[in-house]
Amino acid sequence: MKAGVGLFSALALFLLMGAVLTQRVRPKKPTRRPTTTRKPFVPRPPGPAEPEPQEPTDFPPPILGPPSMYPDCPRECLCSPNYPNSLNCENRNIRVIPVIPSRTHYLYLQNNYISEVTAEPFLNATDVRWINLANNRIHQINKQVFQKIPALLYLYAQRNHLKEVPSGLPASLEQLRLGRNRISKIPSNAFSKMGNLTLLDLYHNQLSDNGLGQNSFKDLKSLMQLNLAHNALKKMPAGVPNGLIQLFLDKNSIDDIPKQYFKDFNHLAFVRLNRNQLSDKGLPKNVFNISTLLDLQLSHNQLASVPHFNSHLEQLHLDHNSIESINGTLICPYSIDAVMNDHNLVPSLRYLRLDGNHLSPPIPVDVIMCFRQLYSIVI
Repeated sequence: MKAGVGLFSALALFLLMGAVLTQRVRPKKPTRRPTTTRKPFVPRPPGPAEPEPQEPTDFPPPILGPPSMYPDCPRECLCSPNYPNSLNCENRNIRVIPVIPSRTHYLYLQNNYISEVTAEPFLNATDVRWINLANNRIHQINKQVFQKIPALLYLYAQRNHLKEVPSGLPASLEQLRLGRNRISKIPSNAFSKMGNLTLLDLYHNQLSDNGLGQNSFKDLKSLMQLNLAHNALKKMPAGVPNGLIQLFLDKNSIDDIPKQYFKDFNHLAFVRLNRNQLSDKGLPKNVFNISTLLDLQLSHNQLASVPHFNSHLEQLHLDHNSIESINGTLICPYSIDAVMNDHNLVPSLRYLRLDGNHLSPPIPVDVIMCFRQLYSIVI
């Protein structure tokens, strides 16, 4: 009986173990996150635009220099012990001119963000001789400024936003540079009592014939250089002082020169009329027969022939015109025979530029025979 029970128990255990071994472990199915449907991107309607920052918040902060040995030296500037009369405030991101020390003769304020020049900083700076205000944003220079600095000699205010010539300029002024501003008119009294002025630069403004008065330059008895290039002139400026040495009128719209325009000029040596609208019709035959003239530039015009010129001329620029031929016999100031027989009659022309025309080599022999001092011909 016991043997039967033992046999039955062993059989049941055997069957139980087999059932356990035959069961397969089912791998778990990976759990997937439920897919979410993305909503399409809908741009928000543009709101009101933010206003652009107003000046001077859009400027970089002023650059402060190290402490100076001079107690009156502004922190925005540099005061060198080697140049005690100079105040260097250039490239410092200055918006307002600081108080100028009384010892200052030379004031450098170029390349900043100054918008207006007032008299307050100059209350004690009565000995200032030189001011450089170039490349700022100046739209006004108060006339009271010049009452504080009556001995000013040089004023550089090019590359600013001036719409008129500063008023109240001191009679002591010798150089005035106002190029690359927005000046469109010069009143007849703008340069009154300025008999010491030798250089006037009005390059790249908005001057027209109506903007230049008949007597705008009449008081400039000492003027030697006048630069009116890159404006909107259609006529030669009137009332130019006859003591002038350099006259620059490039890049205007001048198409005519009066016959007697240069008659009373006693020292005129350099004339530049490049990039105008000059043609043979607008040039009287002997308009450039000026004994003092050394350099004549007529490039980028509409000339069809070489204009007559004086034997003292040394450089002649005629490139980029419409010249088709050149006749040495016609343009020679003297006859070829006279030049060949008398060395004193050989013209002084040394440089002749003719490229950009309708010419081709060789250079005519009579040109070489007349202008025997030529060392360079560009054709």
